[in-house]
Amino acid sequence: MKRLLCGLLTSLLLFLHPSTLTSYGQEEEGMVKYTPDFKFTDGIYLNFEMVKANSPIPKAKLLTSVDYNDREFFKKVLAADKIYFYDQMGVRQEIEKNTIWGYSRNGVLYIQIQDNFNRITFVGNICHFVADITTYDSRYSNSPYGYYDPYYSPYGYGYGNYYSPYSYYSPYSPYYPYSAYNQPVARTELQQYIIDFESGKLLEFEVDNTEVLLMKDPELYDQFVQLSKQKKKEQMFVFLRKFNERNPLYIPAKR
Repeated sequence: MKRLLCGLLTSLLLFLHPSTLTSYGQEEEGMVKYTPDFKFTDGIYLNFEMVKANSPIPKAKLLTSVDYNDREFFKKVLAADKIYFYDQMGVRQEIEKNTIWGYSRNGVLYIQIQDNFNRITFVGNICHFVADITTYDSRYSNSPYGYYDPYYSPYGYGYGNYYSPYSYYSPYSPYYPYSAYNQPVARTELQQYIIDFESGKLLEFEVDNTEVLLMKDPELYDQFVQLSKQKKKEQMFVFLRKFNERNPLYIPAKR
């Protein structure tokens, strides 16, 4: 009887062992552990659910005149405003290019941000990548100082400013505040992003968002929150790597 109870207890402990639980790090049937050698299935991913399933629209189902063997196949296909393809039922479909999630080329994922496709360089339960982001600064104007100066007048200082109720500007004047000469100035800069692979949520790579995702690993989270604000900024990527090492990503095998 004692031996039987020990056997049952051992079986229970094995069942409850973290490696057997359905959570981060468990390998399920048909799933493989992600490694840098893993290659996503090539094709166009309409949404993140297709990414998680590793099941894009393959080249063969895309309606295009571009040669399938063309090295710039996806670049040329995605140069159009719309994408045409056959769905699983063989029905012809069309979709706006700017609504798709991205694509995979040679097994590498590219995500669409502001109509540009950016390579995801670090894949895991928390992904990381950088993208060129364009912002617009409405403070810029005709001022010789390169930004909106409320005291500047084209006739010299002391003659009123653009928004003075006592000043008059013709809407046809180049100095009219809403003229084509006073448009916001575009700025392009690199922005870091992370993706929560569980939800597909796209987040800016900054301390608060990193903390939220690290909550899924209480031990790492406790270590991170004890750091100073400056140390957190310096250690964000280190903790991201630790999280992915401790909680490996599993992806459906290529079909």
